[in-house]
Amino acid sequence: MIGIRDIEAAAKRLAGVAIETPLIRNAELDRVTGGTVLLKPECLQRTGSFKIRGAYNLLSQLSKAQAERGVVAWSSGNHAQGVAAAAGMLGIHAAIVMPEDAPAAKLKNTRRLGGEVITYDRYTGNRETIAREIAADRDAELVPSYEHEHIIAGQGTVGLEIADQSLALESPADQVLICCGGGGLTSGSAVALKARLPDVNIFTVEPEYYDDTLQSLAAGERVSVPTTTRSICDALLTDSPGELTFSIMQRLVSGGLVVTGDEVMDAMRFAFQHLKLVVEPGGAVALAAVLAGKIETAGKTTVAVLSGGNVDYELYAEIQGGLT
Repeated sequence: MIGIRDIEAAAKRLAGVAIETPLIRNAELDRVTGGTVLLKPECLQRTGSFKIRGAYNLLSQLSKAQAERGVVAWSSGNHAQGVAAAAGMLGIHAAIVMPEDAPAAKLKNTRRLGGEVITYDRYTGNRETIAREIAADRDAELVPSYEHEHIIAGQGTVGLEIADQSLALESPADQVLICCGGGGLTSGSAVALKARLPDVNIFTVEPEYYDDTLQSLAAGERVSVPTTTRSICDALLTDSPGELTFSIMQRLVSGGLVVTGDEVMDAMRFAFQHLKLVVEPGGAVALAAVLAGKIETAGKTTVAVLSGGNVDYELYAEIQGGLT
């Protein structure tokens, strides 16, 4: 089981690599929620999302022989960019299996960062199977997007920073809302948060139709959901939480929340209009849950993680066109 020492060690490896993003407060957000809301803008992170944290933590611990053989990952886009960036820093070749309909910005940035992009049809193919076959053929190391102790520990540095920063602000978090796909960010952050703030409540936030973690928490075991329904939250379209990540979330997470596509777009517009931040759909679900009143915020200190800001210009412009 991953512990706080693993996350603290990851934080040391990431020093000078990952940005320590701030906790920010906004008067309008506090007004509409009736409480204190602190936002963790990982959209300002290197590569535009938190994923560089886990990717670098894993790749920096490969042996020389492993590094020379290269790595293979699979990703909808943010993990791809994190792996490509970390591999570039460490002189490692990275091949990443990505959906052919991934946001163009994520495909372009992954290539720009030096990653070898291999596309597939997300509705007919299995990206993990493809990646494993490529890795076996090349004798390369696999870099999962969430189901690995080093990945989880690296992502957990987000939770470590939230705890330490909220304590420094003399406003310790009562509850933390975290976007959840496979669960790497939530599980790692939960370990750190509970170590620093034992009474904190942690909630996963997922898009409608992809609430596999919520269903799994309710059932007491991992549940799979269909992945044929389209959603703008491309970063969170997993069918089931990871085995390792779920074992941690089941122990430490208080519950799960679900938001609609309209609520996500409202949150993206709020972030632009009031926070001056560009947030991608999957990165906006925690803010969406706060704004939509999915959880009680009055009289509490609530932290919402803005996990990424990698969104295609055309989609972003279309969503912002809904401003009134």
